[in-house]
Amino acid sequence: MANTSNIQKRTRRHARIRARVSGTMERPRLSVFKSNTALVAQLIDDVNGVTLAYAKGTDAGKVGAEIAKAGVAKGVLTAVFDRGGFIYTGKVKALAEAARENGLKF
Repeated sequence: MANTSNIQKRTRRHARIRARVSGTMERPRLSVFKSNTALVAQLIDDVNGVTLAYAKGTDAGKVGAEIAKAGVAKGVLTAVFDRGGFIYTGKVKALAEAARENGLKF
């Protein structure tokens, strides 16, 4: 892996995760993307190729709560967590914990 950028490494990690994780209508995939300025979370039904809920913001706790509330409003109680190749710490962990506290199980 000589001379590979962090983006390439994250993309490879995400590909390994996506090989095992898939969402359905009953249990969609909670996908997380983290940029320098914002966090994006989506509840995705991979079978039908549909995004069920979407939340974006800078505060991980608010984004997690918002995505959980939107999911519960659509009847989604459980999800499969897709960390998007990011390390499960910091903002990604805070988003997951906030989603759990607001009624989403994974």
